[in-house]
Amino acid sequence: MNTLTKKEIMFIGFMLFSMLFGAGNLIFPAYLGQAAGENVWQAVIGFIISDAGFAVLAFIAIAKSGTFDTLINRVHPIFALLFPMAIYLSIGPGLAIPRAGSLAFEMGVMPFLPNTIQSSPVGLLIYTVVFFSIVFWFAKSPSKLIDRFGKILTPALLVLIIIVFIKSLFTDLSSFKGATLAYKEKPISQGFIDGYQTMDAIGALIYGIVFTNMFKSKKINNQKLQVKYLAIFGLICGLLLTLCYLIIAYLGAATSIHGKVENGSVVLSTVLQQLFGQSGTIVLGLIFTLACLSVCIGLITSCAQYFSSIFPKLSYIKWAILLCLVSGFVANLGLSQILKVTVPVLGLLYPMAITLIILGLLHDRLPFNNRPVYVVTIGLVGLFSLIDVANSTLFNGSLSEVLSNVPMQDKGFGWVIPGLIGFIIGSIFEKLTYNKVTTVKKAA
Repeated sequence: MNTLTKKEIMFIGFMLFSMLFGAGNLIFPAYLGQAAGENVWQAVIGFIISDAGFAVLAFIAIAKSGTFDTLINRVHPIFALLFPMAIYLSIGPGLAIPRAGSLAFEMGVMPFLPNTIQSSPVGLLIYTVVFFSIVFWFAKSPSKLIDRFGKILTPALLVLIIIVFIKSLFTDLSSFKGATLAYKEKPISQGFIDGYQTMDAIGALIYGIVFTNMFKSKKINNQKLQVKYLAIFGLICGLLLTLCYLIIAYLGAATSIHGKVENGSVVLSTVLQQLFGQSGTIVLGLIFTLACLSVCIGLITSCAQYFSSIFPKLSYIKWAILLCLVSGFVANLGLSQILKVTVPVLGLLYPMAITLIILGLLHDRLPFNNRPVYVVTIGLVGLFSLIDVANSTLFNGSLSEVLSNVPMQDKGFGWVIPGLIGFIIGSIFEKLTYNKVTTVKKAA
């Protein structure tokens, strides 16, 4: 029976971390730290739970199920087609990859360009051509990802973040200020919702295909061993994510910024200038470039593997090229346009993804024929999430008064109650159906 060495396990855990840790993992905890101030530790706990916590749980759920396809097919064949398609499009060329490409340009290159080029679309165009060419070079050989991630990108990224943290310990930064916005009243729940923005729980679901193919290439066929390895990879990744979030949130909270802060990139720019002076811009540029490059490579790889399995007329290489081209095009639309659609899309997909992860973890304890539980639970969660998103985007909040009657809606978790109701209804329906079938068989 083939097994992995301890060194390989460590490098693969590092690889998973790099595949998840992108631009959002930098800017969102930095903004959280700045806004939460004295409540930073409560807020970052919520952030870690919804991000690193659910990423680890997603990996364990996939491991227990065997594959992502097995897990989603427990709901319905139509859901098994549409849900992963929506995830791959949103976390791939539609949102996450272009967002990373745009942020890598804005934070890694733009500060060093003349004003005339900064305001011109030519700079971004040239950068995205170079950036996605590098992404394709890394992604064209999935079998070499362990070496390229585990031995090059991840260590370099972690070293830079740790250097920044050590420097902060020997620098007189400002004390934590009072909490602002929702972090003042409900820091944990607000931090939890902020964790959605990184897309890591969804990313962990779709990265399963990368590791399934890796197990095949290394001829590791024992399912119990696969579950064990996936759980270890997830834990290594979760610990690394947690370490980075604690450091970045601390830096955000300890940064003194006057006036309104628009996003976490401003916070990071400010704190690195306070720590390293003008050289801080170079350090920040390197961190963003490595993080964005890593996550784009992982996403292109998993998306290309998925689409080549669904539409095999195009090979993996051709899909990788197509995805790089589409992502580069969308990235040139501008970061602000990309971010406008991020929140509503995640507001719809994330509750269903979390529900699916929980059901996958509880699968062994569900009724014998558990499809009704999956269908009704995820159906009601998806319906409520759709109404909630439509209320904020299409109806200008006209349904807010009605939705406010749902428990926990004010904290952003209104979908939990419909999910619990769906779970109860599905369980009762399955029990009644099972009893009826049993009675008929006994009578026969």
